[in-house]
Amino acid sequence: MLDTGGPELQVVNKTEHPISLEADTKVILTPDQDKPATSNLLPINYHGLSKAVKKGDTIFIGQYLFTGNETTSVWLEVDEVCSEDVVCLIKNSATLSGTLYTLHVSQIRIDMPTLTDKDKEVISIWGVQNNIDILSLSYTRHAEDIRHARSFLSKLGELNQTQIFAKIENIEGLTHFDEILQEADGIIFSRGNLGIDLPPEKVFLFQKAAVYKCNMMGKPAVVTRVVDSMTDNLRPTRAEATDVANAVLDGSDAILLGAETLRGLYPVETVSTVGKICAEAEKVFNQDLYFKKTVKNVGEPMSHLESIASTAVRAAIKVKASAIICFTSSGRAARLIAKYRPTMPVISVVIPRLKTNQLRWTFSGAFEARQSLIVRGLFPMLADPRHPAESKSGSNESVLKVALDHGKASGVIKPHDRVVVCQKLGDASVVKILELED
Repeated sequence: MLDTGGPELQVVNKTEHPISLEADTKVILTPDQDKPATSNLLPINYHGLSKAVKKGDTIFIGQYLFTGNETTSVWLEVDEVCSEDVVCLIKNSATLSGTLYTLHVSQIRIDMPTLTDKDKEVISIWGVQNNIDILSLSYTRHAEDIRHARSFLSKLGELNQTQIFAKIENIEGLTHFDEILQEADGIIFSRGNLGIDLPPEKVFLFQKAAVYKCNMMGKPAVVTRVVDSMTDNLRPTRAEATDVANAVLDGSDAILLGAETLRGLYPVETVSTVGKICAEAEKVFNQDLYFKKTVKNVGEPMSHLESIASTAVRAAIKVKASAIICFTSSGRAARLIAKYRPTMPVISVVIPRLKTNQLRWTFSGAFEARQSLIVRGLFPMLADPRHPAESKSGSNESVLKVALDHGKASGVIKPHDRVVVCQKLGDASVVKILELED
């Protein structure tokens, strides 16, 4: 996944000396980047700030992500605007160290493109070299941002398969959430910035509502900023541990760690702690209620694929199957099955498709297999391209055997278990239940 910088406002400190800011004194923010940064003058990389803010607005400056309790970030209140300069009152004492700090203005529209020129340069060089699977689009504010990014990616060869996840970081993104969700392949809730833009008491409500909408559309929902205190501590707080579990119970597909692993002292422990909490929460996830809610939301008449997917999940639950195996070429069928959050793993066997540009033949499928790793409960594997996904005779036994062996090797499938298989035979989709021998 490549995360874009986006239209981020920054304070530029060319001297690299730490800057001490005293509470109840004034500081000037100026777009003149040639001036050195001092305790009462901070140069920023944006000329339109003075037009965007008014007296009484809140501005937040900090390094990396901000929790609000560290001494490296500062709250400012706009006192007056003098031509291009903005004079602010400092609300808390802090020391800014390093060269770059992020500047965040609450609830203000920043008139900069979502995909900056710098982002485009990084994507077309580094992104292309590394065949990125997912582009995380920072500060997505409109569905148009996604369409723009998609048309940019479509010109970069293999990257036309890259998925775009919208990162929702401010009020503007929330306002247009429904249309953004229609366009994006998934959503990342950047709770750090949302927590600054929204009053703290509103964050949970939005998170729950938004995760629910993603679930119902079968698109991955990713939650960020879960165990901030593990940046400097070996254990999370009780509240954070509960928060991680609730994210899982609410239906998130993945959890994205930030400062904890970027600059934290315990990156490995953080991953293992969060992983353990997720595993515990998954054990008590109310699948039955979730399944009913999803079926009700889809409504009737269901589409062909949707009814096959929900039937496969229902059958698997009724016969207590240990896994669902799904043959797919685009990964869509497997995602639909995973959308119903079955209690057993979904092994998605991606069958590569042969395509040609008249000069050479290539197989597609690796992208689709990797991308489905972010979907909760989905375990992709790439089949041998000699097995077509829609076999005419139903002689897909060899590729099924590979999938079963894969399940056995990973300890998911045991002797005498039942397995539900979902595949296409000719034009028909089939759900069958297998009883395994020894």
